[in-house]
Amino acid sequence: MAKDPICGMYVDEKTVTLTSIVGGKTYYFCASSCKEQFDAPLKSWHRNKVKTAVSWSLGIPVFIITYFVHFYGDYLVLLVLAGIVQFWPGLRFYCGLIDGIRSRSTNMDTLIAVGTTTAFVYSAAIVFQNPLSGTAGVYFDASSLIIALILTGNLMEEMMKGRASEAARRLMDIQPTSANVLRNGAEVSTPVEEVQTGDMIRVRPGEIIPVDGVVVEGVSEVDQSIVTGESIPVLKSIGNDVVGGTLNTTGTFVIRATTVGSDSALSQIIDLVTQAREGKASVQRLADRISSYFVPIVVSSALISSLFWYFVANAGTTIAILAFVSVIVVACPCSLGIATPAALMVGAGKGAKLGILFKGGDSIEMASKVDVVVVDKTGTLTEGRFELSNIRSYADFTKDEIVSILASIEAHSEHPVAKAVMEYAQVSGIRPGQVTEFEAQPGLGIHAKVAGKTYWAGNIDMARSQSVSEEDIEAARRDIIEEEEKTRTVVLTGLENRIIGLASFQDIVREGSSGLQASLSSMGIKLIMITGDNSRAAASIANKIGISDFYADVRPEGKEKIIRELQGKGHVVAMVGDGINDAPSLASSDVGMAVGSGTDIAKSAGNVVLMNANPDDIAVALSLGRRTFAKIKQNLFWAFAYNAILIPVAAGALVPLLGLGIYGVMPILAAIAMAFSSTTVVTNSLLLNRFSYAPAVLHGAGGPV
Repeated sequence: MAKDPICGMYVDEKTVTLTSIVGGKTYYFCASSCKEQFDAPLKSWHRNKVKTAVSWSLGIPVFIITYFVHFYGDYLVLLVLAGIVQFWPGLRFYCGLIDGIRSRSTNMDTLIAVGTTTAFVYSAAIVFQNPLSGTAGVYFDASSLIIALILTGNLMEEMMKGRASEAARRLMDIQPTSANVLRNGAEVSTPVEEVQTGDMIRVRPGEIIPVDGVVVEGVSEVDQSIVTGESIPVLKSIGNDVVGGTLNTTGTFVIRATTVGSDSALSQIIDLVTQAREGKASVQRLADRISSYFVPIVVSSALISSLFWYFVANAGTTIAILAFVSVIVVACPCSLGIATPAALMVGAGKGAKLGILFKGGDSIEMASKVDVVVVDKTGTLTEGRFELSNIRSYADFTKDEIVSILASIEAHSEHPVAKAVMEYAQVSGIRPGQVTEFEAQPGLGIHAKVAGKTYWAGNIDMARSQSVSEEDIEAARRDIIEEEEKTRTVVLTGLENRIIGLASFQDIVREGSSGLQASLSSMGIKLIMITGDNSRAAASIANKIGISDFYADVRPEGKEKIIRELQGKGHVVAMVGDGINDAPSLASSDVGMAVGSGTDIAKSAGNVVLMNANPDDIAVALSLGRRTFAKIKQNLFWAFAYNAILIPVAAGALVPLLGLGIYGVMPILAAIAMAFSSTTVVTNSLLLNRFSYAPAVLHGAGGPV
């Protein structure tokens, strides 16, 4: 079955009657409202394309007849051609003008409608006075070409938005329509919308993985470039997560569905792309407010200029009207209107290509202001995937017995060390026992009953909570220190009020962590590591990576407190974590950056998602945010600079040098200048596509290149 690209519902291609074909692909809809919403941008694009073509097709002959080709009755021909442009392609500006009047506000359409109407009505009045004279000055070329130029600028803006919509549509197209579900020992091809959480699904080489899941059988390499941007396939074996929409390349495996429907990682990515496209930064809202004041100021300036030339300079009605039209047209805030959204769209799109998803314009803006980055150690700077490195047993217990007890009670835990224990037990052929009364104590550890006895696993605080004597704790402390000095995480194992063993786990430092300090330092950003591990283990990892500032022994609630303290000192703080345990601190920071695989997206509380789980991408995201915001400021500068320079010119600043004859072409020059300013803004924004970043570990200090 097909998926409605608007509401996401599944529809049967064989019976549905509502369809649209785009780029050779057929899209199916569950309701006419969805089809109308889907078709609206495409219809608008085609309609505006036709109107722009008509404007140029008629505007160019109007220009040629006005200045180069004269014949009997030529002004009547100009009136007809310019009238078509004015009241068909130009009708949209009158609609915008009426909307502005109804809402008691002014907008870009106000300037265009007033300016072109003034030029057209003045010229029409000249023609009606003596239709066949062909001697009086008319300015139909100004009204026609202004409309053609404005529509061309609008068409470019629609084209950029269309690319963003196309990106979301292509992501949606990736999802397969069916899955090979294993039921009652047989393989059944099932519509993907009917797949339930827990279903077993076989995926063969070359097939798109239909839903998010975890591998329960087989091994293969998966191309995850659609969600991570990383082109190198990743080996997936039993226990590894896979993301729906990614490509299975080599082997066959069976997955257990974990997330389906709108909660899936790919659906979340589509939502994020849409949010980024539609989001506005606060600077854009500021530009909108400025525009609302800008239009009345421009109209007032045009009126003052016109009245000056008519009453003070005695230049006549024609010059007065041309001065009015020139000021109106040259001040058209097209470039101001697209300065911010153009840069945001290109920046968000570039981020998506790099595996960095920004949730809206504010995320990009805040990322550009960050001066402190707080990074959670486990799962961010390290793999968060532990290996059981050493076992020490006390009393009469053997190492295998310690592993058996740990495997029994850790089997019910989601902590990364639990997975390491289970993998070790499986390889060693040790089977876990039956467990009852399991309980996890956040920040301390876990305890449960095995064969009627209460066992526990955790840190020293957990031991104290189980009434272990300080003498026993001190006896184990020497071993603990020795293991922690090797950057290992230690888990004590106990039976009631006795310590019976010690297990140490090694976390693996992620590739890319070592260059993060240098990269952020080169950008003037302070890096702080934060971890729930003890100070010795934290210091060892920090030294290995090159981080000088860190907090150790921090519980989840303590991370949020540290974030707020930094903010209280005036810092703009980015918190980087795995998006689950760090959710409170991610939400309280100025920029929450969730690091992890695609499956973490649905759980992420951050407003930036780093799909590659590569620490280098922290610096890349912040650098891209700065570059994007710099583009916005450049665009706004050019938009205002054009107006600051050209409004006085249009009002007559060059008349003392060039004479009043300059007004014969001033409206056209104003329209060209206005179009050029919009082109400058769009071109400057598109340069963001050339953004690239050299990680410090490879290129010294690191930075944009």
